Amino acid sequence: MTITKNQTIAQCVANNYQTATIFKKHKIDFCCGGKISISEACQKNKVDEETLLQELNGATQQKPQEDAEETYELDKLAKHIVEKHHAYVRQRIPEMEPFLDKVVRVHGEKHPELKKVQENFQAVKEELLSHMQKEENVLFPYIEQMMEVKKNNTQLEPPFFGTIKNPINMMEMEHESAGNAFKEIRELTNDLTPPDGACNTYRVTFSLLDEFENDLHRHIHLENNVLFPKSIMLESDLLKA
Repeated sequence: MTITKNQTIAQCVANNYQTATIFKKHKIDFCCGGKISISEACQKNKVDEETLLQELNGATQQKPQEDAEETYELDKLAKHIVEKHHAYVRQRIPEMEPFLDKVVRVHGEKHPELKKVQENFQAVKEELLSHMQKEENVLFPYIEQMMEVKKNNTQLEPPFFGTIKNPINMMEMEHESAGNAFKEIRELTNDLTPPDGACNTYRVTFSLLDEFENDLHRHIHLENNVLFPKSIMLESDLLKA
């Protein structure tokens, strides 16, 4: 299917994650900012619309990944997010903090922006650890409950939070907060480019930050662009029934 300028970024990436690489290349936010059209994104980011559409349609010609997460049933997708992306965050944060501490301690006087990088990463850490707990204890169990209701053709019990849109709105706000913190990290560090003569610890730290952000983009995409909108639709269908 040909990608057009009126498609939203979220639709485009949800249909084919290959396009995420193209959006990232042009510094277009496909996670938290994915609800606007490709045309609007081009205007906002001063990107040539025709060039972008050619690149996006070229990317979709590649064979899509088999068994892509975007095609999972909602309960399976929620489980996958916990086992892959939540687990990654919990493993990586304690591994990365000593690197950041050392870089700030050794190079912070010459590069004062490193302290701000560390503060932003600390904010992301606190946000994500709380965020994941809320998903695992409240939102994802409700999604699993809805899938059980759908499979068994039973009645959906109204949740204590009213409608699934309420926790989803909160999750999306927290995604945006984490995404903005990483945007600032990139602005502070010239797109995570180590300075000339940087030591190995400096380079490894920036490499780890880049890897962490890439996983976060995938994590947020699967929730904002796939899991959340499909869950809202499912709840609406079940309540009508």
